[in-house]
Amino acid sequence: MTAARKDFQIFAKPVGWRCNLRCRYCYYLDTEQVFSDSQPATMGEALLRRYIEHHLLAHPGEVVRFSWHGGEPTLLGLDFFERVVRLQGRLCPRGKKVANGIQTNGTLIDASWAAFLAEHSFTVGLSLDGPQPLHDRYRCGPGGEGSFARAFAGYQQLQSHGVAVEALCVVNDENVMYPLQVYEFFREIGVRAVSFLPLVERGAEGVGGASVEPEAFGAFLCTIFDRWLAQDIGRIAVQIFEEALRTAFGEEHALCLFRPTCGNIPTVEHNGDVFPCDHYVRPEHRLGNIAVRPLLEILRSPRLAAFGNGKRRTLPQVCRTCRVLDMCAGECPKNRFVDLPGETMKGNYLCAGYKMFFTHCRPFVDEVARQWRSRPR
Repeated sequence: MTAARKDFQIFAKPVGWRCNLRCRYCYYLDTEQVFSDSQPATMGEALLRRYIEHHLLAHPGEVVRFSWHGGEPTLLGLDFFERVVRLQGRLCPRGKKVANGIQTNGTLIDASWAAFLAEHSFTVGLSLDGPQPLHDRYRCGPGGEGSFARAFAGYQQLQSHGVAVEALCVVNDENVMYPLQVYEFFREIGVRAVSFLPLVERGAEGVGGASVEPEAFGAFLCTIFDRWLAQDIGRIAVQIFEEALRTAFGEEHALCLFRPTCGNIPTVEHNGDVFPCDHYVRPEHRLGNIAVRPLLEILRSPRLAAFGNGKRRTLPQVCRTCRVLDMCAGECPKNRFVDLPGETMKGNYLCAGYKMFFTHCRPFVDEVARQWRSRPR
């Protein structure tokens, strides 16, 4: 099998949509209706082996990254991930090495889990929406009970075992009003990397009530940026700040949201189905199944390329002339549903917020670019 022509990342979802929480804004629980009740609930041994083997062979890089997502992947238990590591070790071609990451709500992480993740150098994305009252507003268990205490206990286990943790904070209508409290919480508990993910819900009546207001999100980012600039450069990595700074060095964005095209982060589901993005797990977007079609063939498919290029093709004219286009690229197509005067293409719901933030940080980014260009060669 010849490797893919460019780097890719895959969100592997061996447990599908299944989760021990019922976060009120979760978009992934609805994907249950895409799959048949007769299909296995989790990824079986043969399919797991096939996925790992094909991922290793298809990836063009020396470091092959696996990203384990859900639902809640820790529901599968340590035995499953011990098999993952064994298979990776057995199947990894000479000259390559494996790096694993797992996204979790943290509520099932105990000392055994943390020791395993540390031993095998997993990076962990941990969902935390800020201090307890803000986190528990939407991140709830099946009975409506808050999940903060269990999630934070999981974080403490990871921290005590030296596991690299990135906090993923969903910015919603509630915590967006408390930017410094949210940021200082992460700072005080020793988080060294954090991503702020804006919540945009859509329903029959329009944008859902938990969604963040665009201008409020922009103000949230600007406030945190100023605090970070004053005290935390080099100490805390904030994903969107790093993405903005990539433009200073002429680097490609690492985050798909801000790339001109998308489609480089497909999803492999528990039954082997492949979708172009985990926000597009719908029957009309199914690209194939790795049990019957090689992963590399799916990654090279014209349908996946067309999906990715659609982001650029549907970019409104107002975006094409925007002064922060290099930072934003129109953001995620799923958020482009706003009618624009004189435009046939839809605008991004979060546009005002992103424009506010990227304009705010531009002087700093430009100064970094100036200093970098003038450095001794």
